[in-house]
Amino acid sequence: MANAIITLTTDYGTNDHLVGTLKGVILKINPDVTIVDITHNVTPFDLLDGALAIGSAYSYFPPKTVHVVVVDPGVGTERRPLLVSAGNQYFVAPDNGLLSVVYEREAESLMVRHANAEHYYLQPVSKTFHGRDIFAPIAAWFTKSWQSSGFGDQIEDFKRFALPRPKEADGVVKGVILRADSFGNLITNFRQEDLPEGVAKDGAIQLQVGTQSVTRFVETFAQGNGAEPFAYVGSSGFLEIGVNKGSAARTLGLNRGTAVVLTKEPG
Repeated sequence: MANAIITLTTDYGTNDHLVGTLKGVILKINPDVTIVDITHNVTPFDLLDGALAIGSAYSYFPPKTVHVVVVDPGVGTERRPLLVSAGNQYFVAPDNGLLSVVYEREAESLMVRHANAEHYYLQPVSKTFHGRDIFAPIAAWFTKSWQSSGFGDQIEDFKRFALPRPKEADGVVKGVILRADSFGNLITNFRQEDLPEGVAKDGAIQLQVGTQSVTRFVETFAQGNGAEPFAYVGSSGFLEIGVNKGSAARTLGLNRGTAVVLTKEPG
């Protein structure tokens, strides 16, 4: 049987000991596990950024992968630790909406447990490092049994939030920039189905991004011209704004929260 896989997605960064400590805790419990870092560069305390990060990655892992996801501004409070089964994957995370993208996509196959079986925790439990003392141990112990029922009772009142969706009225669709990636590409909340029919064939689009206009639609970065920003559908299925060999965020001076207006019908 192949080794179990545990992934890590956090806002810890890599300058401190935190990520290495999580791995040590996991390997001490189950030395045979394979640990994969998805990212540790989620914007600190940013639940939406974390939700998008794990939502973009989890489905590409083998069945029965366990994903530890920690963006936890409420660490040490009464918020619950969760063990979640969704599709053919498992997740260990705080109950703060961090798994909202997963919940939305896997709504038909969700089982969410309050992971309050404290004998699986690393004792004593710190008030400031539940990644080490709760989430990592839960994931590691789970891969030794694959029996979720012993970790806590199933719950239905877990926290979630809806991703902002574009709103259409009078021939325009209003959306927003969700985040900028490490290349400076601006990821919007528009999906392929929100775009005008034939936009890829025409190579033209009418976007107002903040005070800037974007009128070119491409399929590859190499189709971009110089520092001119363009629109394209990225690998996660969202409409993005990019610049060939450059940063759209820096070129346009824009970032998360900026309004994006798509004109679907010529004026």
